[in-house]
Amino acid sequence: MDIFSLSQESLWLITVVYDLGLALLLYRFFGKYGLYVAVVLGIVLGNLQGGKVSELIIFGSTYKVSMGAILYSGIYFATDVLNEKYGRQEANRAVMLGFFANIAVMITLVLSIQFKPSEITGSALEVHNAITTLAYYSPAFVIGSLTAYLVSQTFDVWFFNKIKSITGESKLWLRNNLSTITSQLIDTLIYQFTWVFATGMDWSTALMLALTKYVFKVLIAAIDTIFIYWVKKW
Repeated sequence: MDIFSLSQESLWLITVVYDLGLALLLYRFFGKYGLYVAVVLGIVLGNLQGGKVSELIIFGSTYKVSMGAILYSGIYFATDVLNEKYGRQEANRAVMLGFFANIAVMITLVLSIQFKPSEITGSALEVHNAITTLAYYSPAFVIGSLTAYLVSQTFDVWFFNKIKSITGESKLWLRNNLSTITSQLIDTLIYQFTWVFATGMDWSTALMLALTKYVFKVLIAAIDTIFIYWVKKW
């Protein structure tokens, strides 16, 4: 089967399962350190591909979905597992590791394009231009994305822990979903405000895009629940 011949909707589902499955495998083989890696990969890859927007057609309606939103799913899964099994401090540590890793990647990309490409091979200029696009995509988007990530993830860890202090070991599905969909709403609103600020997009359009993103994020949270129950007894 040629994966690239699949519909965009099927690819979306496969990518979500791949992203969550990657976090699951990292945890299986490396424990909490694998979850740290999952968070770092999620934020770095999510931001690098935040500008990659595709269209999905569901029940005859067209929805614009960012690859960044899909790749964020593994972050919430990883921090929720850390919170559930290792405590709030470990989950917050993963969040901060992701934050600083993303800053390091952005600085490295900017430094990289200060070096002039060699003329020895034609691909050097192509790679240089590609890195330039990623590095200078938009400082406002980078700042907005990092702000949204740090605020929403910190809230997610706190809220998950707060619900657990009330429910105890039961109702994992409740704290997993409620903390994720609430923090995802915060993330979506902050990032969509960045679009208004950076591009001059009108508020009605921005809110419609935010609503579309949020619906898909809630769907991902539901899929996430299956995975977190799977690793609960590991």
